[in-house]
Amino acid sequence: MSSISTPKAPSRARTFLRRALQSWQLYVLLLPALVWLFTFAYYPMYGLIIAFKDFRIRAGILASPWATPIFKYFEQFFSTSIAVNAITNTILLSLYQLIFSFWVPIVFALLLNQIRNSRMKKTVQTISYAPYFLSNVVLVSVIYVLFSANGVVNSLIVEGGGAVKLFTSQAQYFRPMYIGSTIYQTMGFNAIIYIAALTGISPEYYEAAMIDGASKLKRIWYIDIPLIMPTVILMLVLSIGNIMTVGYEKAYLMQSPANTTVSEIISTYVYKVGLQTAQYSFATAVGLFNSIVNFIILFLANLLSRKFADISIF
Repeated sequence: MSSISTPKAPSRARTFLRRALQSWQLYVLLLPALVWLFTFAYYPMYGLIIAFKDFRIRAGILASPWATPIFKYFEQFFSTSIAVNAITNTILLSLYQLIFSFWVPIVFALLLNQIRNSRMKKTVQTISYAPYFLSNVVLVSVIYVLFSANGVVNSLIVEGGGAVKLFTSQAQYFRPMYIGSTIYQTMGFNAIIYIAALTGISPEYYEAAMIDGASKLKRIWYIDIPLIMPTVILMLVLSIGNIMTVGYEKAYLMQSPANTTVSEIISTYVYKVGLQTAQYSFATAVGLFNSIVNFIILFLANLLSRKFADISIF
């Protein structure tokens, strides 16, 4: 009696290839983004080996000799007195920024969603995200105009009988001004994704709630917040993953000799060491350490997010 052979299931590679051929137009549209990602995100990773070499510009990356020991510049960074201070300042500034600024776009989006006049809603939204397109140079200039010794705020304080406060130079005011300016600059733009999530909620939920006599506050609490929670958690995971990443531009522009104890962060330190003193291997080692810590934090944050929502970014 001959055995009946069963047809083999198509492999995943064949299934993917068949679907790709059926939708080749979409992959053609995706191609420019992939080229950009490879060119500006993956190809530069080749330069990370500078962190393990005694890099010389004339010799190039490959011809430069390997550092002895191989982790020479990592050890050099952690042996400096500024390492602990820079890492601590970076973590604290990121944590404070996350705590005080993460929820602001959510609240703003929830309030904006309650405006029924479409023209008013668009006007408020446009005004709110316009500061996002200001350069950090302009933003810091505005901060100095408002908070310098001869600025608007100090003029009001003096007229009220108070003494002049050195907001732009004293260390105790650096973090509040940095975080406050970040909220002002990013609140409206970061709210766009939450506004999009709120727009996708079916009107039937609100109609049923209104029939049951639910107030606006209850509709926000029992409909809006639960339905945008996956988006909130995803954005929180991404924010936690960037906890070691603070842009150097604004922090560097706001620095002064009197506030470096709190304003010197990893990115500003890498900028000063890497470009101003041309210690490329040392600066690359510090930047690589920062990226590795960011990746670990992002991975752990993603694992924790699975306990609270059925989403994953990996």
